[in-house]
Amino acid sequence: MKHNPDDRRDNVDKLQFMINHTIENMEKAEETMELTDDPRQKKAIKEKNIRRREALRGFSHEIKDEAEAKQDGYE
Repeated sequence: MKHNPDDRRDNVDKLQFMINHTIENMEKAEETMELTDDPRQKKAIKEKNIRRREALRGFSHEIKDEAEAKQDGYE
């Protein structure tokens, strides 16, 4: 079986899309939180947004790694 080479040329674009999508989800969640009086739902939204912030930090590190790899010629 032939192995396909890893094509990393669009990884930064994909990561940027995921960042934008995550930010949109956080904003929508904040709007939802303002509309609800249910303390359990508010707590769940806050916790999910904490995880989203952690994901955003991870995406930022991945973008940095990809930029360095691109500069080094993806070796």
